[in-house]
Amino acid sequence: MIEMAEMGDESSIAEAIAAYPICEKAVQEAEKKALLSGETDPNNAIVTINSGAGGTESCDWAGMLLRMVQRWSERAGFKVDVVDFQYGDSAGIKSATLQVNGPFAYGLLKSETGVHRLVRISPFDSNARRHTSFSSIFVSAEVDDTIEVEVLDKDLRVDVYRSGGAGGQSVNTADSAVRLTHFPTGIVVACQQERSQLQNKIKAMKILKSRIYEYELEKRRQAQNEIEAGKKDNAWGSQIRSYVLHPYKLVKDHRTGFTSSQAETVLDGDLDDFMKAFLQWQSLGGKPIEGDNDDL
Repeated sequence: MIEMAEMGDESSIAEAIAAYPICEKAVQEAEKKALLSGETDPNNAIVTINSGAGGTESCDWAGMLLRMVQRWSERAGFKVDVVDFQYGDSAGIKSATLQVNGPFAYGLLKSETGVHRLVRISPFDSNARRHTSFSSIFVSAEVDDTIEVEVLDKDLRVDVYRSGGAGGQSVNTADSAVRLTHFPTGIVVACQQERSQLQNKIKAMKILKSRIYEYELEKRRQAQNEIEAGKKDNAWGSQIRSYVLHPYKLVKDHRTGFTSSQAETVLDGDLDDFMKAFLQWQSLGGKPIEGDNDDL
């Protein structure tokens, strides 16, 4: 239509302008499907967030990351269930586990696995000094009926405890919350979302199998690639992404080199560009993406 417009057919100009966004969206969808070609990419996601080095600061930062993931999931039209939640001593959270249900939830959210670093003027420091905080996100694919993961009774410890709540009538007085410890891998999962102990145990077992499956995949990747595990220490020097709020605004992914100066919108769940850059980076074998994104 552009060629026809250049030849004098002016009506083709309006048609080309109208067709362009449709074609662009189709190309983007095709590219996304090509990049999300992993065996478990179409599955739902299990997201675990843990506070790291930094005390109250890191607990507050973990709470911000929790909101970021929830906001992105809501924008994507995915259903989010909080499976387990531990409040911080003074602010934020110590840990949280989410189940995100939607098409390709794991394939997209796997870009968030790793240590996230925050630099800001601390709201908890009366002297208004700059602080650096660390928290981690770990994402695993929910195991569906097509994937078999065997968990032996002898390898498992089951603990029950009272679910935490907001107080008053909402407090669950029964010991319905369940914690599962898998001895061979050291993986611990908990669930306090459901009202009954049996329902919590079933959901916790599903999460445990997903974590074991991801654990075994990571071991296989290490053996094949002879590289360090992607899950590093929750502290300085191991971050995958940095969020700087002072003295300037910048979010930078250290794997892909992708940056954004819109720190507030990123923390509000605008992660699509970071996810796309990660998928491209992964498809190129871990090489930085070249493009028009300035290194601010």
